[in-house]
Amino acid sequence: MSQYPINPDLVAPGALSGNEQLKANSQHLRGTISDDLTNPVTGGFVGDNFMLIRFHGMYQQDDRDIRVERTAQKLEPLHNVMLRARLPGGIITTKQWLALEKFATANTLYGSVRLTTRQTFQLHGVLKPNIKPTHQFLHSIGIDSIATAGDVNRNVLCTPNPVESELHQQAYEWAAKISEHLLPKTRAYAEIWLDEEKIETTDIEPVLGDTYLPRKFKTAVVIPPNNDIDLHANDLSFVAVAEHGQLIGFNVLVGGGLAMTWGDNATYPRLADELGYIPLEHTLKVAEHVVTVQRDYGNRSNRKNAKTKYTIDRIGLDVFRAEVEARTNLSFAPIKPYRFTSRGDRIGWVDGIDGKQHLTLFIENGRVLDFPDKPLKTGLAKIAAIHQGDFRITANQNLIIAGVVPSQKAEIDTIARAHGLIDDSHSKLRKNSMACVALPTCPLAMAEAERYLPDLVTKVEALLIKHNIADEHIILRVTGCPNSCGRTMLAEVALVGRAPGKYNLYLGGNREGTRIPRLFLDNVAETDILSTLDRLIGLWATERSNSNEGFGDFVIRAGVVTPVVVPKDDFHS
Repeated sequence: MSQYPINPDLVAPGALSGNEQLKANSQHLRGTISDDLTNPVTGGFVGDNFMLIRFHGMYQQDDRDIRVERTAQKLEPLHNVMLRARLPGGIITTKQWLALEKFATANTLYGSVRLTTRQTFQLHGVLKPNIKPTHQFLHSIGIDSIATAGDVNRNVLCTPNPVESELHQQAYEWAAKISEHLLPKTRAYAEIWLDEEKIETTDIEPVLGDTYLPRKFKTAVVIPPNNDIDLHANDLSFVAVAEHGQLIGFNVLVGGGLAMTWGDNATYPRLADELGYIPLEHTLKVAEHVVTVQRDYGNRSNRKNAKTKYTIDRIGLDVFRAEVEARTNLSFAPIKPYRFTSRGDRIGWVDGIDGKQHLTLFIENGRVLDFPDKPLKTGLAKIAAIHQGDFRITANQNLIIAGVVPSQKAEIDTIARAHGLIDDSHSKLRKNSMACVALPTCPLAMAEAERYLPDLVTKVEALLIKHNIADEHIILRVTGCPNSCGRTMLAEVALVGRAPGKYNLYLGGNREGTRIPRLFLDNVAETDILSTLDRLIGLWATERSNSNEGFGDFVIRAGVVTPVVVPKDDFHS
Protein backbone atom coordinates (compact mmCIF):
# COMPACT_ATOMS: atom_id res chain seq x y z
CA MET A 1 0.00 0.00 0.00
CA SER A 2 1.17 3.50 -0.79
CA GLN A 3 1.72 5.91 2.08
CA TYR A 4 0.14 8.63 -0.07
CA PRO A 5 -3.52 9.18 -1.03
CA ILE A 6 -4.23 7.50 -4.37
CA ASN A 7 -6.71 9.01 -6.83
CA PRO A 8 -8.52 5.95 -8.25
CA ASP A 9 -9.40 7.87 -11.41
CA LEU A 10 -5.69 8.01 -12.29
CA VAL A 11 -4.97 4.32 -11.82
CA ALA A 12 -4.78 2.29 -15.02
CA PRO A 13 -7.77 -0.12 -15.23
CA GLY A 14 -7.47 -3.87 -15.50
CA ALA A 15 -6.31 -6.90 -13.57
CA LEU A 16 -2.72 -7.08 -12.41
CA SER A 17 -0.30 -8.61 -14.90
CA GLY A 18 1.47 -11.87 -14.20
CA ASN A 19 4.68 -10.04 -13.42
CA GLU A 20 2.93 -8.13 -10.64
CA GLN A 21 1.78 -11.38 -9.08
CA LEU A 22 5.29 -12.75 -9.44
CA LYS A 23 6.82 -9.82 -7.55
CA ALA A 24 4.17 -9.97 -4.84
CA ASN A 25 4.92 -13.66 -4.24
CA SER A 26 8.71 -13.34 -4.41
CA GLN A 27 9.45 -12.74 -0.70
CA HIS A 28 11.05 -9.45 -1.62
CA LEU A 29 12.97 -10.84 -4.61
CA ARG A 30 14.18 -14.05 -2.97
CA GLY A 31 11.93 -16.55 -4.69
CA THR A 32 13.61 -19.95 -4.79
CA ILE A 33 16.77 -18.70 -6.46
CA SER A 34 18.99 -20.37 -3.87
CA ASP A 35 17.38 -23.76 -4.60
CA ASP A 36 17.77 -23.22 -8.34
CA LEU A 37 21.51 -22.67 -7.97
CA THR A 38 21.95 -26.24 -6.81
CA ASN A 39 19.56 -27.80 -9.36
CA PRO A 40 21.73 -30.15 -11.46
CA VAL A 41 19.01 -30.91 -14.03
CA THR A 42 19.32 -27.62 -15.91
CA GLY A 43 21.92 -24.94 -16.46
CA GLY A 44 19.24 -22.27 -16.30
CA PHE A 45 16.67 -20.88 -13.90
CA VAL A 46 13.10 -22.12 -13.86
CA GLY A 47 9.68 -20.67 -13.11
CA ASP A 48 9.56 -17.24 -11.50
CA ASN A 49 13.31 -17.28 -10.87
CA PHE A 50 13.92 -16.70 -14.58
CA MET A 51 12.50 -13.20 -14.07
CA LEU A 52 13.56 -12.62 -10.47
CA ILE A 53 17.28 -12.89 -11.21
CA ARG A 54 16.90 -9.69 -13.22
CA PHE A 55 16.44 -7.73 -10.01
CA HIS A 56 19.85 -9.08 -9.00
CA GLY A 57 21.42 -7.70 -12.19
CA MET A 58 21.28 -10.72 -14.50
CA TYR A 59 19.53 -11.93 -17.65
CA GLN A 60 19.41 -15.58 -18.59
CA GLN A 61 20.68 -16.11 -22.12
CA ASP A 62 22.14 -18.79 -24.34
CA ASP A 63 24.45 -18.93 -27.33
CA ARG A 64 22.01 -18.81 -30.24
CA ASP A 65 24.75 -19.64 -32.74
CA ILE A 66 24.88 -23.19 -31.41
CA ARG A 67 21.26 -23.62 -30.34
CA VAL A 68 20.32 -25.82 -33.35
CA GLU A 69 23.45 -27.92 -32.96
CA ARG A 70 22.72 -28.56 -29.29
CA THR A 71 19.11 -29.44 -30.06
CA ALA A 72 20.33 -32.01 -32.58
CA GLN A 73 22.52 -33.45 -29.84
CA LYS A 74 19.47 -33.59 -27.54
CA LEU A 75 21.02 -31.01 -25.25
CA GLU A 76 19.31 -27.99 -23.75
CA PRO A 77 20.52 -24.56 -24.90
CA LEU A 78 23.85 -23.46 -23.41
CA HIS A 79 22.24 -21.47 -20.61
CA ASN A 80 24.30 -18.75 -18.99
CA VAL A 81 23.71 -15.27 -17.62
CA MET A 82 24.75 -11.81 -18.61
CA LEU A 83 25.64 -9.99 -15.40
CA ARG A 84 25.58 -6.19 -15.31
CA ALA A 85 27.35 -4.18 -12.62
CA ARG A 86 26.06 -1.13 -10.76
CA LEU A 87 28.53 1.68 -11.38
CA PRO A 88 26.94 5.14 -10.90
CA GLY A 89 28.58 7.65 -13.21
CA GLY A 90 30.76 4.94 -14.74
CA ILE A 91 33.79 5.45 -12.48
CA ILE A 92 35.95 2.40 -11.78
CA THR A 93 39.39 2.37 -10.16
CA THR A 94 42.37 0.91 -11.95
CA LYS A 95 42.72 -1.70 -9.20
CA GLN A 96 39.14 -2.78 -9.77
CA TRP A 97 39.69 -2.89 -13.53
CA LEU A 98 42.76 -5.09 -13.27
CA ALA A 99 40.93 -7.57 -11.07
CA LEU A 100 37.89 -7.47 -13.35
CA GLU A 101 39.67 -8.23 -16.61
CA LYS A 102 41.54 -11.15 -15.06
CA PHE A 103 38.34 -12.56 -13.63
CA ALA A 104 36.48 -12.21 -16.94
CA THR A 105 39.22 -14.09 -18.77
CA ALA A 106 39.11 -17.03 -16.38
CA ASN A 107 35.42 -17.26 -15.50
CA THR A 108 33.25 -16.38 -18.52
CA LEU A 109 32.57 -18.10 -21.82
CA TYR A 110 33.70 -15.15 -23.91
CA GLY A 111 36.45 -13.63 -21.78
CA SER A 112 35.37 -10.08 -22.56
CA VAL A 113 34.30 -7.02 -20.61
CA ARG A 114 31.45 -5.27 -22.42
CA LEU A 115 31.06 -1.51 -21.86
CA THR A 116 27.40 -0.55 -22.09
CA THR A 117 25.16 2.37 -22.98
CA ARG A 118 24.17 2.47 -19.29
CA GLN A 119 27.72 3.55 -18.42
CA THR A 120 28.75 0.33 -16.76
CA PHE A 121 30.11 -3.07 -17.74
CA GLN A 122 28.58 -6.44 -18.44
CA LEU A 123 30.05 -9.91 -18.17
CA HIS A 124 28.64 -12.24 -20.81
CA GLY A 125 28.64 -16.00 -20.58
CA VAL A 126 28.61 -16.68 -16.84
CA LEU A 127 27.64 -20.33 -16.32
CA LYS A 128 25.45 -21.24 -13.33
CA PRO A 129 28.27 -22.70 -11.20
CA ASN A 130 30.15 -19.40 -11.62
CA ILE A 131 27.29 -17.03 -10.82
CA LYS A 132 27.67 -16.94 -7.06
CA PRO A 133 31.49 -16.70 -7.23
CA THR A 134 31.07 -13.80 -9.67
CA HIS A 135 28.87 -11.85 -7.26
CA GLN A 136 31.29 -12.58 -4.45
CA PHE A 137 34.22 -11.47 -6.59
CA LEU A 138 32.50 -8.18 -7.41
CA HIS A 139 31.71 -7.65 -3.74
CA SER A 140 35.38 -8.22 -2.88
CA ILE A 141 36.41 -5.31 -5.10
CA GLY A 142 33.61 -3.00 -3.91
CA ILE A 143 31.11 -3.48 -6.77
CA ASP A 144 27.67 -5.09 -6.93
CA SER A 145 24.93 -5.71 -9.48
CA ILE A 146 21.95 -4.70 -7.35
CA ALA A 147 19.10 -3.15 -9.35
CA THR A 148 20.84 -3.07 -12.72
CA ALA A 149 17.87 -4.89 -14.26
CA GLY A 150 14.26 -5.55 -13.30
CA ASP A 151 11.48 -3.14 -12.31
CA VAL A 152 13.68 -0.77 -10.31
CA ASN A 153 15.80 2.32 -10.82
CA ARG A 154 18.74 1.20 -12.98
CA ASN A 155 22.38 2.34 -13.02
CA VAL A 156 22.41 6.15 -12.73
CA LEU A 157 24.22 7.91 -15.56
CA CYS A 158 26.35 11.03 -15.23
CA THR A 159 28.17 13.10 -17.83
CA PRO A 160 31.77 11.80 -17.53
CA ASN A 161 33.18 15.26 -18.23
CA PRO A 162 36.95 15.01 -17.75
CA VAL A 163 37.65 18.69 -18.37
CA GLU A 164 35.53 20.64 -15.91
CA SER A 165 36.62 18.27 -13.18
CA GLU A 166 35.25 20.20 -10.19
CA LEU A 167 31.73 20.50 -11.65
CA HIS A 168 31.86 16.89 -12.82
CA GLN A 169 32.84 15.71 -9.35
CA GLN A 170 29.86 17.50 -7.84
CA ALA A 171 27.47 16.07 -10.43
CA TYR A 172 28.95 12.59 -10.02
CA GLU A 173 28.47 12.73 -6.25
CA TRP A 174 24.77 13.45 -6.77
CA ALA A 175 24.48 10.60 -9.25
CA ALA A 176 25.96 8.27 -6.62
CA LYS A 177 23.62 9.63 -3.93
CA ILE A 178 20.58 9.16 -6.17
CA SER A 179 21.64 5.60 -6.92
CA GLU A 180 21.98 4.72 -3.26
CA HIS A 181 18.75 6.45 -2.28
CA LEU A 182 16.65 4.59 -4.84
CA LEU A 183 18.14 1.13 -4.30
CA PRO A 184 15.93 -1.76 -3.14
CA LYS A 185 16.25 -2.25 0.61
CA THR A 186 15.61 -6.01 0.63
CA ARG A 187 18.49 -8.11 1.91
CA ALA A 188 17.80 -10.78 -0.68
CA TYR A 189 20.93 -9.93 -2.68
CA ALA A 190 23.24 -10.29 0.32
CA GLU A 191 21.53 -13.44 1.54
CA ILE A 192 21.56 -15.29 -1.78
CA TRP A 193 24.89 -14.24 -3.25
CA LEU A 194 27.05 -13.21 -0.30
CA ASP A 195 25.89 -15.85 2.18
CA GLU A 196 24.88 -13.31 4.77
CA GLU A 197 22.55 -14.74 7.35
CA LYS A 198 18.94 -13.67 7.09
CA ILE A 199 18.16 -11.05 9.70
CA GLU A 200 14.68 -10.51 11.05
CA THR A 201 13.30 -7.65 9.03
CA THR A 202 10.06 -6.54 7.50
CA ASP A 203 11.87 -5.78 4.22
CA ILE A 204 10.08 -2.46 4.04
CA GLU A 205 10.60 -0.73 0.68
CA PRO A 206 9.68 2.91 1.41
CA VAL A 207 10.46 4.16 -2.10
CA LEU A 208 10.00 1.23 -4.47
CA GLY A 209 7.13 -0.46 -2.64
CA ASP A 210 6.50 -4.12 -1.91
CA THR A 211 5.92 -4.95 -5.58
CA TYR A 212 8.59 -2.54 -6.81
CA LEU A 213 7.98 -0.41 -9.91
CA PRO A 214 5.63 -1.20 -12.79
CA ARG A 215 8.59 -1.30 -15.19
CA LYS A 216 12.27 -0.42 -15.36
CA PHE A 217 13.21 3.16 -14.48
CA LYS A 218 16.23 5.05 -15.79
CA THR A 219 17.84 8.14 -14.25
CA ALA A 220 20.63 10.40 -15.49
CA VAL A 221 22.58 13.51 -14.52
CA VAL A 222 23.78 15.59 -17.46
CA ILE A 223 26.01 18.65 -17.71
CA PRO A 224 25.19 20.92 -20.68
CA PRO A 225 26.12 21.73 -23.37
CA ASN A 226 27.09 18.13 -24.20
CA ASN A 227 24.17 15.69 -24.21
CA ASP A 228 26.55 12.75 -24.01
CA ILE A 229 24.20 10.59 -21.95
CA ASP A 230 21.11 11.11 -24.17
CA LEU A 231 18.83 12.57 -21.53
CA HIS A 232 15.72 11.82 -23.60
CA ALA A 233 16.32 8.09 -23.17
CA ASN A 234 15.62 8.37 -19.43
CA ASP A 235 12.55 8.39 -17.21
CA LEU A 236 14.17 11.05 -15.02
CA SER A 237 16.98 13.43 -15.90
CA PHE A 238 18.69 16.07 -13.80
CA VAL A 239 20.22 18.77 -16.01
CA ALA A 240 22.98 20.52 -14.10
CA VAL A 241 22.70 24.27 -13.50
CA ALA A 242 25.97 25.92 -12.50
CA GLU A 243 27.11 29.38 -11.44
CA HIS A 244 30.80 30.29 -11.45
CA GLY A 245 31.71 26.67 -12.04
CA GLN A 246 29.75 25.41 -9.04
CA LEU A 247 26.63 23.24 -9.15
CA ILE A 248 23.62 25.08 -7.66
CA GLY A 249 20.65 22.97 -8.78
CA PHE A 250 18.98 20.96 -11.50
CA ASN A 251 16.41 21.34 -14.22
CA VAL A 252 14.27 18.20 -13.87
CA LEU A 253 12.93 16.37 -16.92
CA VAL A 254 10.70 13.29 -16.90
CA GLY A 255 9.14 10.81 -19.29
CA GLY A 256 11.85 10.07 -21.82
CA GLY A 257 12.05 6.58 -23.27
CA LEU A 258 12.85 4.92 -26.57
CA ALA A 259 11.47 1.36 -26.55
CA MET A 260 8.47 0.25 -28.62
CA THR A 261 6.89 -3.02 -29.71
CA TRP A 262 6.44 -4.08 -33.32
CA GLY A 263 2.77 -4.17 -34.26
CA ASP A 264 1.61 -2.25 -31.19
CA ASN A 265 0.85 1.36 -32.08
CA ALA A 266 0.18 2.15 -28.42
CA THR A 267 3.95 1.93 -27.86
CA TYR A 268 6.36 4.58 -29.07
CA PRO A 269 9.58 6.45 -28.30
CA ARG A 270 9.12 9.72 -26.45
CA LEU A 271 11.14 12.80 -25.56
CA ALA A 272 11.25 13.93 -21.94
CA ASP A 273 9.14 16.79 -20.58
CA GLU A 274 10.33 19.59 -18.31
CA LEU A 275 9.00 19.56 -14.75
CA GLY A 276 10.92 22.59 -13.51
CA TYR A 277 13.98 23.73 -11.59
CA ILE A 278 14.99 22.69 -8.06
CA PRO A 279 17.81 23.85 -5.78
CA LEU A 280 20.47 21.27 -5.07
CA GLU A 281 19.30 20.38 -1.57
CA HIS A 282 15.97 19.02 -2.86
CA THR A 283 17.47 16.57 -5.34
CA LEU A 284 16.96 13.33 -3.42
CA LYS A 285 13.45 14.27 -2.32
CA VAL A 286 12.40 15.02 -5.89
CA ALA A 287 14.08 11.87 -7.24
CA GLU A 288 12.26 9.79 -4.63
CA HIS A 289 8.85 11.21 -5.33
CA VAL A 290 9.05 11.16 -9.10
CA VAL A 291 9.63 7.45 -8.49
CA THR A 292 6.77 7.09 -5.99
CA VAL A 293 4.31 8.81 -8.34
CA GLN A 294 5.32 6.42 -11.12
CA ARG A 295 5.15 3.55 -8.61
CA ASP A 296 1.56 4.40 -7.65
CA TYR A 297 0.17 5.40 -11.06
CA GLY A 298 2.21 3.39 -13.53
CA ASN A 299 0.27 0.76 -15.46
CA ARG A 300 0.43 -2.57 -13.62
CA SER A 301 -2.04 -4.27 -15.97
CA ASN A 302 -0.23 -3.84 -19.28
CA ARG A 303 3.58 -3.98 -19.07
CA LYS A 304 3.95 -2.65 -22.58
CA ASN A 305 2.40 0.62 -21.35
CA ALA A 306 3.93 0.67 -17.89
CA LYS A 307 6.89 3.04 -18.39
CA THR A 308 6.82 6.59 -17.00
CA LYS A 309 6.30 8.07 -20.47
CA TYR A 310 2.93 6.32 -20.76
CA THR A 311 1.92 7.32 -17.23
CA ILE A 312 2.51 10.98 -18.10
CA ASP A 313 0.63 10.71 -21.39
CA ARG A 314 -2.28 9.01 -19.59
CA ILE A 315 -2.67 11.27 -16.55
CA GLY A 316 -1.13 14.45 -17.98
CA LEU A 317 2.13 16.27 -17.21
CA ASP A 318 0.43 18.89 -15.03
CA VAL A 319 -1.17 16.20 -12.87
CA PHE A 320 2.13 14.33 -12.62
CA ARG A 321 3.92 17.53 -11.58
CA ALA A 322 1.22 18.36 -9.01
CA GLU A 323 1.53 14.90 -7.49
CA VAL A 324 5.31 15.27 -7.14
CA GLU A 325 4.92 18.74 -5.62
CA ALA A 326 2.32 17.52 -3.11
CA ARG A 327 4.51 14.63 -1.96
CA THR A 328 7.66 16.73 -1.68
CA ASN A 329 5.88 19.80 -0.27
CA LEU A 330 7.82 21.80 -2.84
CA SER A 331 7.01 23.84 -5.91
CA PHE A 332 9.11 23.59 -9.03
CA ALA A 333 10.60 26.90 -10.16
CA PRO A 334 10.62 27.79 -13.85
CA ILE A 335 13.25 25.98 -15.92
CA LYS A 336 16.63 27.72 -15.97
CA PRO A 337 18.00 28.36 -19.48
CA TYR A 338 20.06 25.48 -20.87
CA ARG A 339 21.09 24.35 -24.31
CA PHE A 340 22.71 21.30 -25.85
CA THR A 341 25.09 21.87 -28.73
CA SER A 342 26.77 18.49 -29.04
CA ARG A 343 26.61 14.82 -28.22
CA GLY A 344 29.05 11.96 -27.98
CA ASP A 345 32.52 11.68 -26.48
CA ARG A 346 35.59 13.80 -27.16
CA ILE A 347 37.88 11.07 -28.45
CA GLY A 348 41.60 11.61 -27.81
CA TRP A 349 43.55 13.75 -25.38
CA VAL A 350 42.00 16.78 -23.67
CA ASP A 351 43.38 19.13 -21.04
CA GLY A 352 41.67 19.39 -17.66
CA ILE A 353 41.51 22.43 -15.41
CA ASP A 354 43.52 20.66 -12.72
CA GLY A 355 46.78 20.41 -14.67
CA LYS A 356 46.06 16.80 -15.59
CA GLN A 357 45.08 15.36 -18.94
CA HIS A 358 42.45 12.89 -19.98
CA LEU A 359 42.40 10.33 -22.78
CA THR A 360 39.07 9.16 -24.19
CA LEU A 361 39.47 5.86 -26.01
CA PHE A 362 37.07 4.79 -28.75
CA ILE A 363 36.08 1.18 -28.00
CA GLU A 364 34.02 -0.03 -30.95
CA ASN A 365 30.75 -1.44 -29.61
CA GLY A 366 32.26 -1.36 -26.10
CA ARG A 367 33.71 -4.85 -26.47
CA VAL A 368 36.98 -5.06 -24.52
CA LEU A 369 38.74 -8.16 -25.77
CA ASP A 370 42.08 -9.09 -27.29
CA PHE A 371 41.32 -9.17 -31.00
CA PRO A 372 43.95 -10.61 -33.41
CA ASP A 373 45.05 -7.18 -34.62
CA LYS A 374 44.03 -5.17 -31.56
CA PRO A 375 44.78 -6.59 -28.09
CA LEU A 376 42.55 -4.04 -26.35
CA LYS A 377 42.19 -5.87 -23.06
CA THR A 378 45.93 -6.38 -22.67
CA GLY A 379 46.56 -2.73 -23.48
CA LEU A 380 44.08 -1.48 -20.90
CA ALA A 381 45.59 -3.79 -18.29
CA LYS A 382 49.05 -2.32 -18.98
CA ILE A 383 47.66 1.20 -18.66
CA ALA A 384 45.77 0.34 -15.46
CA ALA A 385 48.97 -1.04 -13.93
CA ILE A 386 50.69 2.35 -14.12
CA HIS A 387 47.88 4.93 -14.25
CA GLN A 388 47.51 7.10 -11.14
CA GLY A 389 43.94 8.26 -11.88
CA ASP A 390 40.76 6.34 -12.57
CA PHE A 391 38.85 4.92 -15.53
CA ARG A 392 35.47 6.32 -16.58
CA ILE A 393 33.07 4.35 -18.73
CA THR A 394 30.96 6.58 -20.95
CA ALA A 395 27.34 6.12 -21.98
CA ASN A 396 28.61 5.73 -25.55
CA GLN A 397 30.51 2.51 -24.81
CA ASN A 398 33.89 4.23 -24.63
CA LEU A 399 36.48 4.54 -21.86
CA ILE A 400 38.22 7.59 -20.39
CA ILE A 401 41.68 7.33 -18.84
CA ALA A 402 41.01 10.20 -16.45
CA GLY A 403 43.47 12.30 -14.49
CA VAL A 404 46.71 11.49 -16.31
CA VAL A 405 49.66 13.32 -14.80
CA PRO A 406 51.81 15.05 -17.43
CA SER A 407 54.81 12.83 -16.72
CA GLN A 408 52.83 9.71 -17.74
CA LYS A 409 51.11 11.02 -20.85
CA ALA A 410 53.74 9.83 -23.32
CA GLU A 411 53.96 6.33 -21.84
CA ILE A 412 50.18 5.86 -21.75
CA ASP A 413 49.86 7.18 -25.30
CA THR A 414 52.52 4.72 -26.49
CA ILE A 415 50.81 1.76 -24.84
CA ALA A 416 47.42 2.79 -26.21
CA ARG A 417 48.70 3.07 -29.78
CA ALA A 418 50.63 -0.20 -29.62
CA HIS A 419 47.47 -2.08 -28.61
CA GLY A 420 44.99 -0.46 -31.00
CA LEU A 421 43.34 1.66 -28.34
CA ILE A 422 44.28 4.78 -30.31
CA ASP A 423 43.72 4.42 -34.03
CA ASP A 424 43.97 7.62 -36.05
CA SER A 425 42.36 5.91 -39.04
CA HIS A 426 38.96 5.77 -37.35
CA SER A 427 36.54 8.09 -39.13
CA LYS A 428 34.21 10.53 -37.39
CA LEU A 429 31.36 8.37 -38.62
CA ARG A 430 32.73 5.28 -36.86
CA LYS A 431 33.37 7.20 -33.65
CA ASN A 432 29.75 8.38 -33.66
CA SER A 433 28.19 4.99 -34.35
CA MET A 434 26.86 2.55 -31.81
CA ALA A 435 25.09 -0.81 -31.57
CA CYS A 436 23.54 -3.03 -28.93
CA VAL A 437 24.84 -6.55 -28.30
CA ALA A 438 22.06 -8.45 -30.14
CA LEU A 439 23.08 -11.85 -31.54
CA PRO A 440 24.25 -14.36 -30.50
CA THR A 441 23.50 -13.81 -26.81
CA CYS A 442 20.47 -11.51 -26.52
CA PRO A 443 17.25 -13.58 -26.59
CA LEU A 444 15.23 -10.64 -27.94
CA ALA A 445 17.41 -9.89 -30.96
CA MET A 446 15.73 -10.29 -34.34
CA ALA A 447 18.76 -9.21 -36.36
CA GLU A 448 22.48 -8.57 -35.94
CA ALA A 449 23.73 -5.33 -34.42
CA GLU A 450 27.16 -5.41 -32.71
CA ARG A 451 28.58 -7.92 -35.19
CA TYR A 452 27.06 -6.06 -38.14
CA LEU A 453 27.91 -2.46 -37.30
CA PRO A 454 31.65 -2.42 -38.21
CA ASP A 455 31.00 -3.61 -41.78
CA LEU A 456 27.99 -1.33 -42.16
CA VAL A 457 30.06 1.68 -41.09
CA THR A 458 32.74 0.77 -43.64
CA LYS A 459 30.10 0.78 -46.39
CA VAL A 460 28.62 4.10 -45.29
CA GLU A 461 32.16 5.54 -45.06
CA ALA A 462 32.53 4.62 -48.73
CA LEU A 463 29.41 6.65 -49.52
CA LEU A 464 30.83 9.70 -47.73
CA ILE A 465 34.04 9.31 -49.72
CA LYS A 466 32.06 8.92 -52.94
CA HIS A 467 30.30 12.23 -52.32
CA ASN A 468 33.49 14.05 -51.25
CA ILE A 469 32.56 14.50 -47.58
CA ALA A 470 34.77 11.86 -45.98
CA ASP A 471 35.40 14.07 -42.93
CA GLU A 472 31.69 14.41 -42.18
CA HIS A 473 29.79 12.23 -39.74
CA ILE A 474 26.31 10.94 -39.10
CA ILE A 475 24.94 9.67 -35.79
CA LEU A 476 24.38 6.07 -36.93
CA ARG A 477 23.01 3.40 -34.61
CA VAL A 478 21.85 -0.20 -35.00
CA THR A 479 19.79 -2.37 -32.65
CA GLY A 480 18.66 -5.93 -33.06
CA CYS A 481 15.13 -5.25 -31.76
CA PRO A 482 12.89 -2.24 -30.95
CA ASN A 483 13.90 -2.09 -27.27
CA SER A 484 16.50 0.48 -28.39
CA CYS A 485 19.27 -0.56 -25.99
CA GLY A 486 21.65 1.16 -28.41
CA ARG A 487 19.47 4.32 -28.26
CA THR A 488 18.66 4.07 -31.96
CA MET A 489 15.59 6.26 -31.65
CA LEU A 490 17.75 9.32 -31.01
CA ALA A 491 20.01 8.73 -34.02
CA GLU A 492 20.14 10.61 -37.32
CA VAL A 493 20.12 7.24 -39.10
CA ALA A 494 18.69 4.30 -37.18
CA LEU A 495 18.45 0.65 -38.14
CA VAL A 496 16.14 -1.43 -35.96
CA GLY A 497 16.07 -5.20 -36.46
CA ARG A 498 12.98 -6.91 -37.86
CA ALA A 499 14.36 -10.31 -38.96
CA PRO A 500 17.73 -11.79 -39.93
CA GLY A 501 19.22 -9.31 -42.39
CA LYS A 502 16.14 -7.05 -42.30
CA TYR A 503 15.73 -3.68 -40.57
CA ASN A 504 13.44 -0.72 -40.31
CA LEU A 505 15.23 2.44 -41.43
CA TYR A 506 14.52 5.63 -39.50
CA LEU A 507 15.73 9.09 -40.50
CA GLY A 508 15.66 12.59 -39.09
CA GLY A 509 17.07 12.64 -35.58
CA ASN A 510 19.60 15.37 -34.86
CA ARG A 511 23.16 15.66 -33.60
CA GLU A 512 22.07 17.09 -30.26
CA GLY A 513 19.87 14.10 -29.43
CA THR A 514 16.69 16.14 -29.04
CA ARG A 515 14.60 14.76 -31.91
CA ILE A 516 13.19 11.31 -32.65
CA PRO A 517 13.73 9.95 -36.18
CA ARG A 518 10.82 8.84 -38.33
CA LEU A 519 10.23 5.52 -40.08
CA PHE A 520 11.35 5.79 -43.71
CA LEU A 521 11.66 2.19 -44.93
CA ASP A 522 10.00 -0.84 -43.38
CA ASN A 523 11.56 -4.31 -43.14
CA VAL A 524 14.28 -3.86 -45.78
CA ALA A 525 17.65 -5.45 -46.49
CA GLU A 526 21.06 -3.80 -46.67
CA THR A 527 20.84 -3.21 -50.43
CA ASP A 528 17.82 -0.93 -50.05
CA ILE A 529 19.31 0.79 -47.02
CA LEU A 530 22.59 1.60 -48.74
CA SER A 531 20.97 2.73 -51.98
CA THR A 532 18.72 5.07 -50.00
CA LEU A 533 21.62 6.46 -48.00
CA ASP A 534 23.68 6.85 -51.19
CA ARG A 535 21.00 9.05 -52.73
CA LEU A 536 20.34 11.09 -49.61
CA ILE A 537 24.00 11.57 -48.69
CA GLY A 538 24.57 12.81 -52.24
CA LEU A 539 21.80 15.39 -51.79
CA TRP A 540 23.14 16.37 -48.37
CA ALA A 541 26.63 16.90 -49.77
CA THR A 542 25.45 19.27 -52.49
CA GLU A 543 22.31 20.91 -51.12
CA ARG A 544 22.85 21.46 -47.40
CA SER A 545 22.34 25.02 -46.26
CA ASN A 546 25.83 25.27 -44.76
CA SER A 547 28.71 23.04 -43.70
CA ASN A 548 27.27 22.74 -40.18
CA GLU A 549 23.90 21.35 -41.24
CA GLY A 550 23.78 17.78 -40.00
CA PHE A 551 22.32 14.94 -42.02
CA GLY A 552 19.26 14.65 -39.79
CA ASP A 553 18.52 18.36 -40.01
CA PHE A 554 18.96 18.24 -43.78
CA VAL A 555 16.46 15.42 -44.38
CA ILE A 556 13.92 17.33 -42.29
CA ARG A 557 14.51 20.64 -44.09
CA ALA A 558 14.49 18.97 -47.51
CA GLY A 559 11.16 17.30 -46.76
CA VAL A 560 12.51 13.76 -47.00
CA VAL A 561 10.75 13.06 -43.71
CA THR A 562 8.59 15.22 -41.47
CA PRO A 563 9.61 15.69 -37.84
CA VAL A 564 7.93 13.57 -35.20
CA VAL A 565 5.99 16.00 -33.03
CA VAL A 566 3.51 13.85 -31.10
CA PRO A 567 4.80 10.28 -31.18
CA LYS A 568 1.67 8.60 -29.85
CA ASP A 569 -0.35 10.13 -32.70
CA ASP A 570 1.93 9.99 -35.70
CA PHE A 571 5.15 8.08 -35.02
CA HIS A 572 4.09 4.90 -36.80
CA SER A 573 2.68 6.66 -39.86
